[in-house]
Amino acid sequence: MITQNIVFDHRGRCKAGQEGPVELRVTHNGKRYYINTGIKVLGRDLRDGIIINREDADILNERLSIVVDRLMKAVNRCIEQDIPIDVAEIKRQAYHISTADTHNRTAMIDWMTEQVPLLNIKDGTRRRYYVLLKRMREYGGLSAWGDLSVEGIYKFDAWLHRLTKAQSNGDIQAERERVPIGDAAVYNYHRTLGALLKRAVKFGIITASPYERLRGEFRKGVTENVEFLSEEEIAAIESLHPMEGTQMAMARDLFIFQVYTGLAYADTQAFDISDYKNVGGRWVNTGNRIKTGVPYVSQLMPQAVEVLERYGMQTPKVNNVQYNASLKIIQQALGIKTRLHSHLGRHTFGTRMQALGAKLENVQRMMGHRDIRMTQRYAKVLAESVRDDFAMIEQKLKVNKPLTNVNGGGVNHCKAPDDPP
Repeated sequence: MITQNIVFDHRGRCKAGQEGPVELRVTHNGKRYYINTGIKVLGRDLRDGIIINREDADILNERLSIVVDRLMKAVNRCIEQDIPIDVAEIKRQAYHISTADTHNRTAMIDWMTEQVPLLNIKDGTRRRYYVLLKRMREYGGLSAWGDLSVEGIYKFDAWLHRLTKAQSNGDIQAERERVPIGDAAVYNYHRTLGALLKRAVKFGIITASPYERLRGEFRKGVTENVEFLSEEEIAAIESLHPMEGTQMAMARDLFIFQVYTGLAYADTQAFDISDYKNVGGRWVNTGNRIKTGVPYVSQLMPQAVEVLERYGMQTPKVNNVQYNASLKIIQQALGIKTRLHSHLGRHTFGTRMQALGAKLENVQRMMGHRDIRMTQRYAKVLAESVRDDFAMIEQKLKVNKPLTNVNGGGVNHCKAPDDPP
């Protein structure tokens, strides 16, 4: 006789308030087997085998149903074929890839596509997995299990480095040169693929991941090209006054708020004035970034407070897609060449702080950068901007002519002591 139950963290390892594993308990001939479903929730969110009290409860319950169905079919297959049952064998049966599938041209991608909806990850992270799978299909050389090798990963890496960023209509019209996606983006592709291959090892589909032999080989680079707005462009946006309450007005206000706080879009939408303390007449907060969890220090400048006052000391709540769409309209209306987007205000803040003399390590804390190299990008951009200005000034002053000495002759070359007369 076989019975099944959905239980929470049967070993009791999770602390209070900590998410733990949702497990399938299979009882056969009086023996119990606990199999992790890959789904994590709080203990109070699981009642009678159903996930409750969560916004994503429907999605998680659907995933749980799929996983349990697959695992129970594997259990029944073991019994029918008289295969000794244990947790490892149940997983092997549930996620088994036959020898014939080793060189099936899409077997690996098909399996990964099937796994992504089952992962206990945020929707934004899940989208990153789907983008990886799309890239792998475009590449075509890493789609079968037989393609997995250190050499195969290196070839995929070389292909990724040849990818370029998507261009806007303005980029195309201006015939701007296409820009590579950068080391940071390539690293994220490797990290995501590595996570899927680690899962394949866990389920016994492959014995080892090529990435185990490539530890430290692919490092997270830092994207060098940082765009920011000039003081004139910031002033132009500040002087724009769309009709109050419209999407355009909220987009304009939220962007200005980012320019004066450096907060990322996700942090602006989670903004709560109660997190800030009034220190010497200034609103100050030490929090953690939503995206990375890295601590940051934020102080509200008067311009940012003005925005909050228009919304009852809250930030404008704008959907990210609509936000970027409204910023595009603002960009076109003002004739700004740089593409306005939900991260540009933050970039502008970082560049501006360094231009105004803030110390690099303090800007790092303001921005919540884990790695100071991220902050150094802004200093590098400023140095390049200064060099560009010098080049422009030299051109205007026409100083690129042969130098003359103070006596009116040509260039006075100094002779070394051993030079012949």
